Amino acid sequence: MTTDHEPLPGPPDAVARPPRCGLVAIVGRPNVGKSTLLNALVGQKVSITSSKAQTTRHRITGIRSLGKADEGGAQFVFVDTPGFQTQHVAALNRTLNRTVQSVLSDVDVVLFVVEAGRFGLDDAKVLSLVSSQVGSASEFAKPVFLIANKLDAVHRRAELAPWLKSMQERHAFAEFVPLSAKKDADVQRLLGIIQPYLPEQPWLYEEDALTDRSDRFLASEIIREKLFRLTGDELPYTSTVVIDKFEEEGNLRRIAASIVVERDAHKGMIIGAGGERLKRIGSEARQELEKLLDAKVFLELWVKVRSGWADDEAHLRSYGYE
Repeated sequence: MTTDHEPLPGPPDAVARPPRCGLVAIVGRPNVGKSTLLNALVGQKVSITSSKAQTTRHRITGIRSLGKADEGGAQFVFVDTPGFQTQHVAALNRTLNRTVQSVLSDVDVVLFVVEAGRFGLDDAKVLSLVSSQVGSASEFAKPVFLIANKLDAVHRRAELAPWLKSMQERHAFAEFVPLSAKKDADVQRLLGIIQPYLPEQPWLYEEDALTDRSDRFLASEIIREKLFRLTGDELPYTSTVVIDKFEEEGNLRRIAASIVVERDAHKGMIIGAGGERLKRIGSEARQELEKLLDAKVFLELWVKVRSGWADDEAHLRSYGYE
């Protein structure tokens, strides 16, 4: 005798986890390693680095996607900011500070970067700005992480404990993360700590996206990085790079750029004896651009003097400063 039965229910399907995606600001005084940290978090160079302070001048977005959006993966949209300027000397400084403030109003998580074991007056001014923009005690306050960078430079780690305690008294940090941005294990650990703080929402970018910046913009940044690296402390930071031409011809990129300085003496520093320094800047920039763009690059560089450009709002806008 047989009877018909409803089929027995199978095991319940695993509940699909929603994707996470959020904007993460990287803030701090100049030269604490923000751009190095951004590049490490993204896994590829998207922001220039230099020992010279004030290297980053724009809002640079780097993107890191872990997993897949339809499988509950996470997309981190990192925003590197200029080092907050504590002396409002020129229009350039004021513009950089406005960039920092506008970023803080938009993001979901803030990474406040300092050098491990150090906290000076400039750090305090940046932290005050962060606290005023994101709150510190209310339930609506945005989480702020203390990123104690350059941990590899600290010789006696035991001395960090009292320093960390003093930092907790300065702000209600959501997380304390001592690390070295140059160590991949530390960077992966930081990604894991950030992920639960990202909102549950669809991804903003494609899975393989690395930055929202154009190739033209990245070209100007790479030239500027080589400019600063090869001139050292000789050249004031009030120098910039403007792309005059960016043409694509199959696998060839034709790029013409102007290095803009404020004085004739600065022009001489960049060109160097017999033009050798300018040639080296161009050669190193071209080699890096060819790797980045995966194409042959023909690069022309010119040096132009524009007196007072860094204190001229119209010039700043024409050169792409936000």
